[in-house]
Amino acid sequence: MANNPVPANSEAREALRAAMIRLANGDRDALEQIYTATRVKLFGICFRILGDRKEAEDALQDVYVNLWQRADRYDPDRASPISWLATFARNRAIDRLRTGKVRGGAVPVDEAAPLPDAAPLADQLMIDSERAARVHTCLKTLEDPAQSNIRSAFFDGKTYAELAGEQDVPLGTMKSWIRRGMMKLRACLEAGE
Repeated sequence: MANNPVPANSEAREALRAAMIRLANGDRDALEQIYTATRVKLFGICFRILGDRKEAEDALQDVYVNLWQRADRYDPDRASPISWLATFARNRAIDRLRTGKVRGGAVPVDEAAPLPDAAPLADQLMIDSERAARVHTCLKTLEDPAQSNIRSAFFDGKTYAELAGEQDVPLGTMKSWIRRGMMKLRACLEAGE
């Protein structure tokens, strides 16, 4: 492991930037990677503007078809990939509004351009996914009863008292098992940063 690892969000951003460059060079696999990383955010942008799920899906399809044809227009020195793609999606949705073919529920065209987007960035979604995978990897390194009890408490929502009752152990014992397991889990997660 490197002494100064690159933060995960920089890695996600760089992976998306690299995929955009590969796409501009005709790499079809890059389009799938971009789609996977950005579809949730871009769909959210289209849906907020168009106000209709079907219309938003159609706009999103237009985004990726046009992206395939125009990927060479992306300039990594001028904008982050997600900013450029968000603008691209917003413009496709506004174009659909301007054609007048959109069903009711859409925002007026003059309100669509400044519409805020509160959805997480695609690179943030990738980071969250990487963190979740890391947590599950580290959980697997724990021995039972810590592993199963931490999973039950934090993923299934069981209380320490419920777990203690199910396993017929004193509440203090259950708390100790989970506390020791959490300390090991934390050490594993910190080692992977």
